[in-house]
Amino acid sequence: MEQRSYQVMEHFGTLQGEGYFTGRAAYFIRLSGCDVGCVWCDVKESWDLHAGKSISLEEIQSLTKEYEYIVLTGGEPAMHDLRELTNMLHKEKKFISIETSGCYELIGNVDWYTFSPKKFKKPHPEAYDLANELKVVIYHPSDLIWAEEHAKQVNNQCLLYLQPEWSKKDELQELIIAYITRNPRWRLSLQTHKFLNIP
Repeated sequence: MEQRSYQVMEHFGTLQGEGYFTGRAAYFIRLSGCDVGCVWCDVKESWDLHAGKSISLEEIQSLTKEYEYIVLTGGEPAMHDLRELTNMLHKEKKFISIETSGCYELIGNVDWYTFSPKKFKKPHPEAYDLANELKVVIYHPSDLIWAEEHAKQVNNQCLLYLQPEWSKKDELQELIIAYITRNPRWRLSLQTHKFLNIP
């Protein structure tokens, strides 16, 4: 049976703020629901599966018309069967990126897989193979060791990013820069949208 609508907490056009595509015009679709429960999540209201409203594929098609780059985020977008959504977007010649904890097997087809593992729930093994970029949020200095454990498991083409948790950025900035200097395969990711005060 076709899925003609998705529960969306919010959606908006902006610039991608993080990772490889930082600065690129993007349309974000924040799908409702998450059971990972990061303590530092800045969109906790997205955890509720019933947050937001049901939006039809036709409406999503209209909303994303002006954008080439679409970001599926959450919550945890991979909790959803994304086949109908990604098929529709690909028919519209969109480039689809997903931001996921990797805890769920991906049902759908995306062009870019941003894997951001969390300590609160173990990733699905496929996340390491699918990852185009590994983005590890650093909340405590010990997270650097945890980041390396995941970096050992991702595919050889995967880009590696360290991102300071927003509330700890001033405290951890010097440490992360020094770490990247010693380990140059890692790159720095910043939440530039928060510096710019955009969505």
